[in-house]
Amino acid sequence: MAQTIQFTVNGKAAKVAVDDPEMPLLYALRNDLALHGPRFGCGLAQCGACTVHVDGRPMRSCSVPMSFIAGKKVTTLEGLGTPEKPHALQKAFMELQSVQCGYCINGMIMQAAGFLKENPKPTEDQIKQALNNNLCRCGTHVRIVAAVKRASESA
Repeated sequence: MAQTIQFTVNGKAAKVAVDDPEMPLLYALRNDLALHGPRFGCGLAQCGACTVHVDGRPMRSCSVPMSFIAGKKVTTLEGLGTPEKPHALQKAFMELQSVQCGYCINGMIMQAAGFLKENPKPTEDQIKQALNNNLCRCGTHVRIVAAVKRASESA
């Protein structure tokens, strides 16, 4: 029997009917709500491609069950900024062309956004440590770190 989970996504009320309350949030975001910023990477919360913010904290949506999300506020990459007014991180990633294939970028930006909230003026080493558990197979780490640094300096 389906259960309806109510929560907020990017500032808007959302309802998702789930047969299994342990279904990952990532599936609801992508399949039911057509939000494709979060990516399916490893499915084990190890790569970071699926990172979203839940009540302001970065979390791996592939391992967060829908039962946990009831009544919470979720922010995806789509809710971080807009095409007209991108978040400082989104703008810096575009300016520095920090994307190669782009698969990891959702996780990198969402993890960095949470990190910069807590540490608005980080060193390069602190940025590297904060993004250490986000994987990029293309090797654009140098540009990613530079974009996070630029975003911290523009805030």
